[in-house]
Amino acid sequence: MKKILVLCTGNSCRSQMVEGFLNYMGCDVKSGGVESHGINPYAVKVMQEFDIDISRNKSKEVNMFNLGEFDILITVCDHAKETCLNVISIKKKIHKSFIDPTKFIGSENEKLQLFRKVRDEINIFCNQIFNEYYG
Repeated sequence: MKKILVLCTGNSCRSQMVEGFLNYMGCDVKSGGVESHGINPYAVKVMQEFDIDISRNKSKEVNMFNLGEFDILITVCDHAKETCLNVISIKKKIHKSFIDPTKFIGSENEKLQLFRKVRDEINIFCNQIFNEYYG
């Protein structure tokens, strides 16, 4: 089974959602960030709506991993892609940039709507990854 590493800037939302979906599908996946910002409570909430619990996940920096053990690197924001260009030990690299819902300023309801939109886009992306590499 291919091992996947998913990276974003803070490992608080987008990469955590990808990890949640792909783990739920049975993939061997870990997520990390250029930095570590903690798990975003809105990300936890919208993933729970799909019965996927990421509340116990830990936010980790990319330097916590042995990069040589991964087969696929997925970056889900431009900052992570630009920062992690030099990861030569992982041959297969996939980039799909999702907007960062943690940057949005608005009411709680508006934030939840945006987090749901990003979650749904990530779900479609994860299904494509699963079908291409595991299906």
